[in-house]
Amino acid sequence: MGNKAVKQHFETAQKTGVLKISQQRLQEFPPHLRTFPNVLRTLDISENRFVTIPDKIGDFTLLKHLNLNHNRLVELPDALGRLTKLESLNAINNLIARVPTQLANLINLKQVHLSNNQITEFPIMLCGLKHLDILELSKNKITSIPSDVKDLQVTELNVNQNQISALAEELADCPKLKILRIEENCLPITAIHSRILKESKISNIYLDGNMFQSKQFVDLDGYEEYMERYTAVKKKMF
Repeated sequence: MGNKAVKQHFETAQKTGVLKISQQRLQEFPPHLRTFPNVLRTLDISENRFVTIPDKIGDFTLLKHLNLNHNRLVELPDALGRLTKLESLNAINNLIARVPTQLANLINLKQVHLSNNQITEFPIMLCGLKHLDILELSKNKITSIPSDVKDLQVTELNVNQNQISALAEELADCPKLKILRIEENCLPITAIHSRILKESKISNIYLDGNMFQSKQFVDLDGYEEYMERYTAVKKKMF
């Protein structure tokens, strides 16, 4: 990015609160950003070559939208926990293996997109965030859904294309969960607890590509109760 282009981007951002410096082959924060005033509400540094994000990011406490997609990040900085106004966090297509516990502080988060990374453990620090509506974790290396998931507030959870072989029955206790995407994992039919089918609010479960046939799912205890919810939702759509 040439000096003239840099100056223009940053001058505009001071007025609008929106800074987009994507597709610039950047490997580290530009000097301008390190000394930039705390006015940003949207920061898009996607499609660059960042390996790390400096703690300076935590100084932008007015941020509502942060786009880190398509970089080479191996982790998210703990300093993200200071962005308590953040509503959307996008970091798909990176190499992230660790999600910081400090994200539990982001009480205004509505959407988190972390697909196509190297995450091995379900990010339980996101459970309990009352405004979180969508959690996207597809194409990672998660092996199980833990019991802590009972406090997850989302309406949609996507864990397609992981390595999940175990589901906690506490999925049934998620207060708002309606759509569960868990295709192309390692689930045996025995992992689908009857409570998930009988007692949850889930009305759409996507299960193709696991270690069982669709007929086995139909034969499960609780399938009829699940189908009642599924059908009721379909009727509302038409």
